[in-house]
Amino acid sequence: MSRIGKKKITIPAGVTAGIEKNQVVVKGPKGELKLNLHPRVVVVCDSSGITTQVVNENNKQDRALWGTFSSLMFNMVKGVTEGFKKELEINGVGYKAAMKGQNLMLEVGFSHSVEVKPTPGIKFSVDKNLITIEGADKQMVGEMAARVRGIKKPEPYKGKGIKYTTEVIRRKAGKTAAKGAA
Repeated sequence: MSRIGKKKITIPAGVTAGIEKNQVVVKGPKGELKLNLHPRVVVVCDSSGITTQVVNENNKQDRALWGTFSSLMFNMVKGVTEGFKKELEINGVGYKAAMKGQNLMLEVGFSHSVEVKPTPGIKFSVDKNLITIEGADKQMVGEMAARVRGIKKPEPYKGKGIKYTTEVIRRKAGKTAAKGAA
């Protein structure tokens, strides 16, 4: 039995959920999200909330789908009400970020500046060396944050690059430290 799948997802005020053509559609103040259903997952939407069930509770793959789809729908409801946010930090001399309309312009040590276009539903904001990525879809926010971080990953010697604010960079000793120990 899936403990996560058994939990009923409550729908807050101002949010509507329904099933259309094998898709779960959740609409709220932050936007609209859709999720394609698996043939072995059954979703019931009513006024009290969203309930997920599977065809066979004793099948291992069905139990895995049960918890997964329940979590995905919980994230959809949370996304259209509160939204999701990832923060990235830029470290390095001369490294900076700026907004150019909706796009993010990065100067991170290349001979040219890098322009990042947001996918639909994603919004960038910049405050000094802090980049904030916001949106209703948790997966899209995480993917966009990973793409921005991948432009210039943090390096372990000086810590220069783009990193998550919660990320800890393991620093390495350089060549001079190795010579002094010998």
